Amino acid sequence: QVQVVESGGGLVHPGGSLRLSCAASGSIFSIGDMGWYRQGSGTERELVAKVASGGSKTYLNSVMGRFTISRDNAKKMVYLQMNSLKPEDTAVYFCNADLQSIGGWRQYWGQGTQVTVSS
Repeated sequence: QVQVVESGGGLVHPGGSLRLSCAASGSIFSIGDMGWYRQGSGTERELVAKVASGGSKTYLNSVMGRFTISRDNAKKMVYLQMNSLKPEDTAVYFCNADLQSIGGWRQYWGQGTQVTVSS
C-alpha cells in the first residue's frame, strides 16, 4: 500500500523553528513533485512549498526566506525546515507527493500534522 506519512509538528514559540518530515512508502516506482500544503482554521488549503523531481523549488510568498524545502529521493523523503515561525503559520500541514506505483501515477496526501505557533 502506497502512502505518505508526516511527522514533526508541534507547539513552538514565535521566532522558533520546526522541521517537518514526510516519508513515502510502499511499492513506488518513481517520485514526481513533492510538497507541503497547510490549512489554518477557517481557511482554504494552500501550497506552502514544492520541490520538483528536477529540484526546482516554489514557495508561498509569506514563507520565502524562512522556510526551506528539501528532498531525499533515495529515502523517499521530503522535509520542510521552518524558521522564524509566526503565529500566522499555525495550521495543519499536509505532505503531498506525485508517486508512480503499479496503478500508475497518482497524487497522495498525508494525514496532516499540526503546527501551532504561540507564546
